[in-house]
Amino acid sequence: MNAQSDPGHGHSPAAWTAVTIILVAFTIGTLAFWFDVPAVVWASAGLVVVGLVVGALMARAGYGAKGPRYSPKAHH
Repeated sequence: MNAQSDPGHGHSPAAWTAVTIILVAFTIGTLAFWFDVPAVVWASAGLVVVGLVVGALMARAGYGAKGPRYSPKAHH
């Protein structure tokens, strides 16, 4: 697959940041659900939304896979 046809899914700062925030939110939410702390479960659900918004804002700011501020690294 050459660089022209590679969509760059998941290889941008925007994607990494969004996924990291969402994974942390799911981890906290799972633990809170296990320990029956509903307020923290809902707060972590809100953090998932924050992760999505941050990823979208970073992509719009140019840090997405096709953004001008992102320089892809060569894969070997």
